[in-house]
Amino acid sequence: MHPDLSEHLHTEECNILIRKLKQCHAENKIGRFLGVCNGADRELTKCLSKEREERRRQNYQRAQERIARNRKSSVNTA
Repeated sequence: MHPDLSEHLHTEECNILIRKLKQCHAENKIGRFLGVCNGADRELTKCLSKEREERRRQNYQRAQERIARNRKSSVNTA
């Protein structure tokens, strides 16, 4: 299963792969159940993983900055 595949949620690189997978599913109604689209699915999964890792890294960085600001302000008020 994939997360929501709405285009506004992903990078252009992943959007291309999303369209590719959707097209494969549309062209291979039965074949998609037999693994015809597995290659496109694996590519998309890798791309979504990179996006998720990048989001995680950005969230971590923002959290570290917020923690540093809170420590700095608590030292100044004490």
